[in-house]
Amino acid sequence: MRRLIAGRSAPVALIVAPAGYGKTALLAEWDQHDARPFAWHALDEADNDPAHLIRSLAAMLSELVAVPDAAPRSVESRGGRSIASGPVPLRRALRKCGRPYVLVLDDAHKLTAPEPIELLGALIEDLGEGSQIALASRTELGLPVARLRAHRKLMEIGVSDLVMKRPDAALLTRLSGVDLDPGQVRELVARTEGWPAGLYLAALAAKEGPDPEHALEDFAGDCRHVADYLREEFLDGMRPADVSFLVRSSVLDRLSGQLCDHLLERHDSARVLKRLSRLNLLLEPLDRTDTEYRYHRLLAEMLRGELRHREPDDERELHGRASDWYAEHGEPELAIDHAIAAGDVERAGELLWERAPEFISYGRVQTVRDWLGRFNDDQLAAAPALALTAACSHLALGELTPAEHWADVAASGLGARSPRHHGHELAGAVLLVRAVSAAHGIVGMGKDAAQAYELQPDGSWWRAVACLLQGASAQLAGRREDARAWLEEGARRGASSAPGIQVLCQAQLVLLAIERDDWVGAEVQAARAKAQVERISQGDCPLSALVYGVSADVLARFGRVEEAQRDIEEAARLLGRLSDFAPWYGIECRIVVARAALRLSDSARARQLLAEAQWSLRQVADASVLREWFDETSVQLKLAAGRPGSDGWSLTTAELRVLQFLPTHLSFPEIASRLYVSANTVKTHARAVYRKLDASSRGEAVLRAREAGLLDRYGRQASSEAGAL
Repeated sequence: MRRLIAGRSAPVALIVAPAGYGKTALLAEWDQHDARPFAWHALDEADNDPAHLIRSLAAMLSELVAVPDAAPRSVESRGGRSIASGPVPLRRALRKCGRPYVLVLDDAHKLTAPEPIELLGALIEDLGEGSQIALASRTELGLPVARLRAHRKLMEIGVSDLVMKRPDAALLTRLSGVDLDPGQVRELVARTEGWPAGLYLAALAAKEGPDPEHALEDFAGDCRHVADYLREEFLDGMRPADVSFLVRSSVLDRLSGQLCDHLLERHDSARVLKRLSRLNLLLEPLDRTDTEYRYHRLLAEMLRGELRHREPDDERELHGRASDWYAEHGEPELAIDHAIAAGDVERAGELLWERAPEFISYGRVQTVRDWLGRFNDDQLAAAPALALTAACSHLALGELTPAEHWADVAASGLGARSPRHHGHELAGAVLLVRAVSAAHGIVGMGKDAAQAYELQPDGSWWRAVACLLQGASAQLAGRREDARAWLEEGARRGASSAPGIQVLCQAQLVLLAIERDDWVGAEVQAARAKAQVERISQGDCPLSALVYGVSADVLARFGRVEEAQRDIEEAARLLGRLSDFAPWYGIECRIVVARAALRLSDSARARQLLAEAQWSLRQVADASVLREWFDETSVQLKLAAGRPGSDGWSLTTAELRVLQFLPTHLSFPEIASRLYVSANTVKTHARAVYRKLDASSRGEAVLRAREAGLLDRYGRQASSEAGAL
């Protein structure tokens, strides 16, 4: 309304929208708010005869100005020739009208012959100052719109101006006798896309049904009221071939000439789409080049209902063709959607298997879960690729038990028959899912991962997973150089195909750097891992606990207390959600976070984390390094608890390693040789031990370490498993 009033200076007001958008109601409201006189005429097919149209216009204009009787005859006498100059008496009468007026021509889309359009163009030129012609049409007219627009003689109103927003929709439904809460109004506006007729029909359906709320939840384009209206207003009178095109192409959310040609096995879809879009059949272009289109949601739902009714056997075939086209053109999500809609479980499984790792690596696990939710358990079990995708999605959320279940289901399926594609990859993935739990020990985890590595193609996401598990196995078994090689390869592979695995490899590499006392390298690697986690939206993934844990440990080592504390809290939060995952990973995370907590003098948190880790240690008996880390951190906790007057700092891992050699007769160079570090490094650590134990010599340091329980009476580091906590 405001635009119509503001556009009074334009000679032509053009309102173009499909049926049901309230064009006539808008014009009537304008009439009530505008002081100028309005003359109305609803056009029909008879007005395609120029003589008939002139008679209609003369009768219409007689309300505003005296029109000579000769006007109609002056047109008829032209014998059907061009009427570009129009009937002279009528045009003269328009020019002589002494006051501004508005001529309203409703249903202008019914003018299809060129002569009436030409006549309207001529009449526009004769409008007096301040007068307007208002044309309401369902389709674009043959008027020189571009020229009128360029000369600022045109004010246009389209669908985007006529859709109802939430306040309008709430008022309409309330006036229709249905009261909705704000959430229901919001959902209804989204479902109808603000189409006024759709909103009214929804209110009507709700009012007539026994349960209005349930009726609104089920409201769609295939509901009786909507379907009948759409058929009458849009499909009735169309050529059967066009109706068939609309119905069969309705399986698509986006339509293009190429895609429809493939889907419908024809070669003229681009021209058909362009022509149909000009008819304003709730089919709108998505760009300015007439390349892609879409149906209004309700129309699409109605057409799909028609397809199921008319051609039930063809619906699945059409979805299958669409899936193939999207897969070939690099749109995997749409390919998956259509494969599922086609009921092709095996094809859907293959597509999901190929793309799920990418989605999961970039924090889109829920997308995968939503796809999987469209299958029942029997369908998942029937397709090994689907079952393994389910396993992968559970694994990404730290849910080991269901992941192992679906891996076992997939293994049974693979044993019963070979899938069309990815047979070796699927078998390797089963091994990897089973390897994660380390049910056969840390060494067994590495062996399974090595076997799975060989079964995967070179660019596979699963090879990065295999590298991670082999690296972690070697690391926790004490083969640190082997671990570094595998983890670096895993990080390198993950950078391009599996960033979620890349960050876990980087976190393990941070631990290796800390063991080498390379704190600068650890800081760089930890910062990269945390930045990558946040970039790929994996910050809420439970498996990211280790990334935040190693970051906290490094930050605390460099005295960045506030940042370290934030990462400790984040790691602890994620660990709280990691209740059903591999014991070795949970132990590793808890020890690292406990170590960071100790650096910040949070002994209570460290004690709790170590107690949780100790409970799980028996499940990974061959993880010797985990035992070392646990013992060292427990000793640090005991030292911190026994020195209440200290600054709270404990011996580092490197300092504890030097401490264990102090009771021996080995020199610093000999200790350095045993630890694979330099003599200067050993000397630096020894001095730090003296300072922290308040000792002035090597012997005094050994004595105080024994008193503090850091060394037993034989000089060995005290094990804390039986009572340090």
